[in-house]
Amino acid sequence: MSIVIPEGYRSPLGIYDTQMAIGLLHRLFEDNLAAALNLSRVSAPLFVDGSTGLNDNLTGVENPVEFRIPATGTEAQVVHSLAKWKRMALYRYKFYPGKGLYTDMNAIRRDETPDNLHSVYVDQWDWEKVITERDRTLDYLKSTVIDIVRAICDTQDTLQVIYPKLLQVPKINRSVKFITTQELEDRWPDKTPRERENLITQEYETVFLIGIGGTLRSGEKHDGRSPDYDDWSMNGDILLWNSLLGCAFEISSMGVRVDPDALDKQLREAGCEDRRELLYHKMLLDGLLPQTIGGGIGQSRLSMILLGKAHIGEVQASVWDAETLRVCREAGVALL
Repeated sequence: MSIVIPEGYRSPLGIYDTQMAIGLLHRLFEDNLAAALNLSRVSAPLFVDGSTGLNDNLTGVENPVEFRIPATGTEAQVVHSLAKWKRMALYRYKFYPGKGLYTDMNAIRRDETPDNLHSVYVDQWDWEKVITERDRTLDYLKSTVIDIVRAICDTQDTLQVIYPKLLQVPKINRSVKFITTQELEDRWPDKTPRERENLITQEYETVFLIGIGGTLRSGEKHDGRSPDYDDWSMNGDILLWNSLLGCAFEISSMGVRVDPDALDKQLREAGCEDRRELLYHKMLLDGLLPQTIGGGIGQSRLSMILLGKAHIGEVQASVWDAETLRVCREAGVALL
């Protein structure tokens, strides 16, 4: 496990102010996001029935935390995210085009390797919005990204007024650079995907990287993405430059969701034909579910970058290995 504590690092806020600022950040950003995208808050599950196909498969190799519920005979899975559950909820709640939902998503990703940016505990705002068929375009995706970045920047502006010590935290660049994973590979063919992300984000500070999940011309993928929620041609990640840690910082994964044709194609490409028999996939292939756009925005990630924190454990309570605890203790980094 690799832990990096920048030389001379000191948190702008102490533990008490950090906790107060996290609470304020959540309230501010939720209001800004809901207003920007026309979203309403809903309640969401911590676990789902594993047989429904509602759990997010992420890149397809992560193992969900599972347990049996004796009273119902259900094999439950702790969610990885709510990517598919949200679309089903929009259908059940009869949301109309242009209206969406957001919720607090708490997950356990047991196979995650903890470091400065990663934890086995995941918290994010999951959001999903009903769109029309004509909205399934890159232009609509880009305009939504711009709205989310504006909500982040507006939240930062207010936090820095209330907590002047946060003025030392660099401002998020409101101008978004849009670029595809293929363009990144063409520009830096000898670099790894992560190295490409670092190079482009250092150059432009705020980047939306388009097209994750499909195969590039080299025959490689930039990164894995489950075939049954994002349309790989109209999805991507919002990356921010983290000057404290000197790396690209993924704040959100999002995209226009698959329609029946895209789902059919991506299931074949991914070799996941067996999923066609699951309830969610049957409903989608039959055209019963609404067209949507959606994503997740990391709560701890956003707190880290807006509060100038070097380690994700400074803004969330989780479980860490002995070496991480030692390094942070010796550096005066307070883990929650």
